Amino acid sequence: MPEGPELHLASHFVNEECRGLVFSGCVEKSPVSRNPEVPFESSAYHISALARGKELRLILSPLPGAQPPREPLALVFRFGMTGSFQLAPSDVLPPHAHLRFYTAPPGPRLALCFVDVRRFGHWELGGEWQPGRGPCVLLEYEQFRENVLRNLADKAFDRPICEALLDQRFFNGIGNYLRAEILHRLRIPPFEKARTVLEALQQRRPSPELTLSQKIKAKLQNPDLLELCHSVPKEVVQLGGKGYGPESGEEDFAAFRAWLRCYGMPGMSSLRDRNGRTIWFQGDPGPLAPKGGKSRKKKSKGVRQGPEDRVEDPPPPNKSPSKTRRARRGLPEQTTAQQPKGPSLQQDPEVPPVPEKGKRRRRPATSGRHRPQKVKAHTPSLEPEGTSAS
Repeated sequence: MPEGPELHLASHFVNEECRGLVFSGCVEKSPVSRNPEVPFESSAYHISALARGKELRLILSPLPGAQPPREPLALVFRFGMTGSFQLAPSDVLPPHAHLRFYTAPPGPRLALCFVDVRRFGHWELGGEWQPGRGPCVLLEYEQFRENVLRNLADKAFDRPICEALLDQRFFNGIGNYLRAEILHRLRIPPFEKARTVLEALQQRRPSPELTLSQKIKAKLQNPDLLELCHSVPKEVVQLGGKGYGPESGEEDFAAFRAWLRCYGMPGMSSLRDRNGRTIWFQGDPGPLAPKGGKSRKKKSKGVRQGPEDRVEDPPPPNKSPSKTRRARRGLPEQTTAQQPKGPSLQQDPEVPPVPEKGKRRRRPATSGRHRPQKVKAHTPSLEPEGTSAS
């Protein structure tokens, strides 16, 4: 799933690829997308982007003399589980390109596309950041730190630190793999109470006798949790590429995989938090670990699995009849990729809600040999959920 670094890298991609390009015409939306139409048309305009936490603002700016005369238009994107931007020839559009901006002639016509396989991504007109989101952990560090420490009385910090780190009101840009890496570096149990972890930072003050260079050195050698919420995403950005990219097999993905220390790594344990998200850790999970939750340890293998071999937070098994069985019974086929309802900032809003378990269907008795059941290993994914080509 794209997190703060991926949104930042996406904005860099748009600005680099679209620099010098002139776009024209209408903005096209795929008929299957439930996002709003984009009522924008211009004979000549530029495109630029800016990221903040887990959101990206795209600005369409008409050039002087462009027709019809109009003001710039801004769109704010949230990538969901599989959103990304791609620049492609207009006659070879990538699959699942749900919003398309076309370049003007002369020259080969290109299309800047918002690609989203699972269709959990959103865009909104107007360019306003989502209300309630905290300062960006990457670009607004001082404001981010102050916002957290000033609000420690909030009930969000009654929860385990691993769950509080997904609250976008305070940790705008932190997601599942980042929280695991940050907590692992500090050896903080993921199910320690968030307020217990963070209250100690209110008292942390560097000695006034230290010089500025000594203070900086001390901070680099002994960063606290909030400092790592800023520096660890920066490390991912510095890797370049797309970070936790939506396409498996991309070259820069190897660098990201090599960078990981905890998330899905051999020897690490995992538990599901209250929101159904898997947290990876080493050692004691902490006093607020879910009762009855069984910690699963990832076994070391001779060959590390690639992203195409892993599945993160696998959804509950599909208990509806397969298409083949439905067809035999004359039942209508079910559709997939339904849009989630309104997001809550108190948990990672890019994660679709976990569906409620329904009643099990009783299968008719069969004679003869039983088909062996397939057992899925509980392994994480470095490739967004639901992708083979999220």
